Amino acid sequence: MAKRFKWQVVQFSAIGISNAAVDILSLNLLLIIWPTTDATILLLFNTISYTLAIINSYIWNTKYTFKHHAFFSKRELLLFIGQAIIALGISNLVFLGIFELLEFQSLIDIPIFVIQNISKGAAMFLSSTASFILMKFIVFTK
Repeated sequence: MAKRFKWQVVQFSAIGISNAAVDILSLNLLLIIWPTTDATILLLFNTISYTLAIINSYIWNTKYTFKHHAFFSKRELLLFIGQAIIALGISNLVFLGIFELLEFQSLIDIPIFVIQNISKGAAMFLSSTASFILMKFIVFTK
């Protein structure tokens, strides 16, 4: 059991790297095309990039990490969507909270783009941790 859990963490982490790439690249593409510091627009951009990453996550995690527990049922899909909404809420709160804090507290001249990416990194770490816990113990259970 402990060996399987460790292997799931390794698989989830590897898939997490691809999710992070999708998430951060799509956010940065949006920020390059439409630079902004407006909280509402940043929230929209973060939601779009996170949604793309969560679709990527569902595809890969059901095929690999939790394949022995994934049944592709309506209940499982609804639970997955529920955990994704919770993780999105965490992501948006952390992203905007850290962005606002760093932007306000920045005593040195840190480019906004760097502050946005630091904020995104923290949001990705905390939301993916919550996502793993929810998927492991609620969504993909036997």
